[in-house]
Amino acid sequence: MRIRLASPADGPHLAAIYRPAVIDHATSFELEPPDGAEMGRRVIALSARTPWLVAEEADHLLGYAYASPHRERPAYAWSVEVSAYVDPAAHRLGVGRALYLSLIAILRLQGFQSGYAGIALPNPASIAFHEAMGFLLVGTYHRVGYKHGEWRDVRWYERSLGDHPGDPPIPRPLPAVVQEPAFVRALTSGIR
Repeated sequence: MRIRLASPADGPHLAAIYRPAVIDHATSFELEPPDGAEMGRRVIALSARTPWLVAEEADHLLGYAYASPHRERPAYAWSVEVSAYVDPAAHRLGVGRALYLSLIAILRLQGFQSGYAGIALPNPASIAFHEAMGFLLVGTYHRVGYKHGEWRDVRWYERSLGDHPGDPPIPRPLPAVVQEPAFVRALTSGIR
């Protein structure tokens, strides 16, 4: 398995991995699954600032993870929301863990300080995964979304990514760090 930055050309594969979370489960609060072109556009939009990673083996995508802005107000600049989706055929093979380890290492390199993850309930597997990855429970938004005929709660988790210094520099955008040797180490840190 290797981990690399996603490209817009990965869009169809990303859409296929994401589709069950939209159609079959309440994991995602989207109601219509995006197509490959839309997923490619999302990769472009997020990659201007934060990483979107894919794990692949023999040119087959096993899963992906990405970070997006937590909120838009300037004081939130040091915080991101993280998500990961893994092909059902690759569940419980360490793909999500590898992706998150690399994602977290890159986010630290960029200077982000806090990561947040929202988990639509019920989802005991995602809760166990995030807790194993060092995320701590913040709280629950009750009946915040309506999907598949019922109101859904979302449980929020947080993880420190840095040491929260006084007067922190603004996190560097992804393109500013990809040429650094430390980036390659961060990108491959999930593969051991």
